[in-house]
Amino acid sequence: MTTQTLTTTRRPALIEAFTAPKGFGDQTLRDRRADAIELLGGIPDPSVLPTEALAAATSRVLAKPGVPALQYSRTEGISPLREWIAEREGVPVDRILITNGGFHGLALAIQSVVERGDLVAVDNPIFPLFLRGLQLSDARPLPIFVGPHGLDIDYLSNQLRAGARPSALYTVPDFHNPSQGTLSGEARKELVRLAEQYGFVVLADNPYRELRFAGEQESVEEFNNSDHVLHINTFTKTLGPGLRLGWTVAPERLSRDLVALRSRQDSHSSTLVQAIIAELVTSDPGIFDATLDQARALYKNRAETLVSALHREAPGAFETVLPDGGLFLWPKLADSSVNPDQLAADASAEGVEYQRGSFFPSGPGTDADRHLRLAYGDVPAAKLEEAAERLGRALQRQQG
Repeated sequence: MTTQTLTTTRRPALIEAFTAPKGFGDQTLRDRRADAIELLGGIPDPSVLPTEALAAATSRVLAKPGVPALQYSRTEGISPLREWIAEREGVPVDRILITNGGFHGLALAIQSVVERGDLVAVDNPIFPLFLRGLQLSDARPLPIFVGPHGLDIDYLSNQLRAGARPSALYTVPDFHNPSQGTLSGEARKELVRLAEQYGFVVLADNPYRELRFAGEQESVEEFNNSDHVLHINTFTKTLGPGLRLGWTVAPERLSRDLVALRSRQDSHSSTLVQAIIAELVTSDPGIFDATLDQARALYKNRAETLVSALHREAPGAFETVLPDGGLFLWPKLADSSVNPDQLAADASAEGVEYQRGSFFPSGPGTDADRHLRLAYGDVPAAKLEEAAERLGRALQRQQG
């Protein structure tokens, strides 16, 4: 008797369709020139992460009898952490679901409210990695312009009146990635009203919310009080991306669906990481806000340093708006004769790496390709000044 081995090279159509967004995710982690200054990602500075307090919290967690942090836990997350988040968000604890970072929360949200082939309204320009999650549902994006004041609610309203019927809308409401803008309180109210009127769910992706260093904080009450909003946040920008821990504030009508979906995937986030963060924020109630205060002061200084350096080293070359928070600057090339792709190549040759505006998918009506996204979170002020000098030299290559 002979046994025939069957082999196949067929890959599922979904996998065949996967493409990696240029310059994002793993693309930013490749080895580069040792002397390069990287302004690539929204990365918190190590100096403002509470490493000593995290180490002490870890020791206390691992010293508890029976070491419960090394056991299974509930899909929703452990109670002390959920209760702390619920109090800050002003919602009942049963609306909090702990996730493996913000992107995991977005993936769960997409799978819970978007049917295959649905129309989904999205920021224009948009954070490219969100489109990865959207690929899983084969959804059709409907770009909605985002400007200095966040999502263009009037444009969205016009699209809805004209017959567009998205099942969901994705936006970054605070310190938009990449364009810096923040949605005003009145605009938030109108967005929620439109969601309730037209029956779509807002996916409010808010990882930079706590990093405001100028101006007045916009409320999230409108988001958290609506049954048409999934409000998604993360500890990535405040306590460290390596923790892979975030949360979703879900409407009551969706919270059980999210838990049921999660229970059919990875079951729950790391019990150990959850326990460490819970121990950190509950054993010293002021430590989280103290950490934020330190971070805000640092990022404010770096944003101001970068803007000043750009105007000093390349006078008149960029149109800039000093951000009120977040980790990004979105300068626009003032001279239409400058080729942005050539500038990126010349800047790389000078030893500066950044995200091109063209890397952020956009629809009609934007000039994203004329912009640069410069991330300043983990780059010291002296390096930011050097980066601006190198960018100035790169511009001179085209300008003669």
